[in-house]
Amino acid sequence: MLMQDFAASLSYQDLPEDVLKVLRRSLLDSLGVAAIGSQTEMAKIGTKTARMLFGATSASAARCLFDGHLASLAGAAMAGAISIDSIDAHDGTSPCKGHAGSAIFPALLALADERPMTGQDFATYLALAYEISYRAGLTQHDTCADYHTSGAWTAVGVAAMTARVIGCNPMQIHEAAGIGEYHGPRSQMMRCIDHPTMVRDGVGWGAPTGLTAGFLALNGFTGAPALTCEGPHWHGLGETWNLVSDTHYKPYPCCRWAHPSIDAAADLMAKHQITHQEISSVEIKTFHNATRLAGHRPSTADEFAYSIAFPVACMIVRGQIGPEELMAETLKDPEILRISTATELIDDPHLTQISEGKRWAQVSLRLRDGRSYDSAPRSPRGDVDMPLEDAEISQKFHLFADPILGWHNSKILENLCANFDQLDPPGLQSLLELVLKKPEI
Repeated sequence: MLMQDFAASLSYQDLPEDVLKVLRRSLLDSLGVAAIGSQTEMAKIGTKTARMLFGATSASAARCLFDGHLASLAGAAMAGAISIDSIDAHDGTSPCKGHAGSAIFPALLALADERPMTGQDFATYLALAYEISYRAGLTQHDTCADYHTSGAWTAVGVAAMTARVIGCNPMQIHEAAGIGEYHGPRSQMMRCIDHPTMVRDGVGWGAPTGLTAGFLALNGFTGAPALTCEGPHWHGLGETWNLVSDTHYKPYPCCRWAHPSIDAAADLMAKHQITHQEISSVEIKTFHNATRLAGHRPSTADEFAYSIAFPVACMIVRGQIGPEELMAETLKDPEILRISTATELIDDPHLTQISEGKRWAQVSLRLRDGRSYDSAPRSPRGDVDMPLEDAEISQKFHLFADPILGWHNSKILENLCANFDQLDPPGLQSLLELVLKKPEI
């Protein structure tokens, strides 16, 4: 099936239960990340700038995620994407080396704030955007020499989704994907890995670019053919779902590449009942790109997000990596810094070879008394072969959302997410009211 035909014809009745389960989990997970992300400096700058340059018009407007102020649809999508991207804890896809929901959710929330839709509509649009984004991402990584950010390929999925939402025909959806791909941010991810800043995963431009592409196509604008919507990764579209097989969830708010090392260190600490005071040094063997995260002495939240040594040291010292570990004071914790600076990252050729579609690492803890404990090579929790339990997703959501929304409102939101696809327009509006207004904290 052609991409544009899939996007134009997909209905809620076509969605298998395992697709809906992923969508429900991703909605809850992404909104929890968005809640805490809305309080970051990166989110505040992004929302302020979006309102300055993409303010509301009489033609269309939507509220900015967890802010409440109006912006244009593109502005609200931009603000929301930057907010979610500011906390590196949202759902992802290891085969695409990136994230789709951080662009798709804010774009669709903006569209839903402007026009009534049912929960079944909302689920259908999410499903087609995720699936198209994932397949475009796989195709792009196969055909481009550089590793590009998620904003590059989510622009295609968001474009097709927007075109469907606003009533485009299949040919216009085809044009929208071409426009989104052509104008999408072909940002090189390793530049941000080597020099972490607020540009992060490129979705701050991918979301509004895709949304704008849909409207351009509706108004007659034509686009170059979307090359990422062709090729072997598009076989079986509408029959098999990469959305189900490739979506992972993060237990920790930092780059996925650090997660197998964090899990391995946590398991060694628990298994051997080690205290952080006993640790003299840490050795991490992992794949090549992960060693470029480094981050022994991060000075900003961005450097923390794109590091391995420091988050592993956080887990060793505190036994967790949550909202408290994202605070500026944590970056100055002397015990975390001691272990972080005593951590060696080793580029392992075998782990590099097998880290295609999965992420691998092996950790060794050296103790002051000369003992040493080594983990087996492992991949991270949260992948489809080691999924997080529903209770873990819920706990993570409340950890992030409760301080912003309060437990009562967070629980209401969690219940709405659990069956969002069955909501009527007033019910979906109730969900929007919880996430598109400024929290009273």
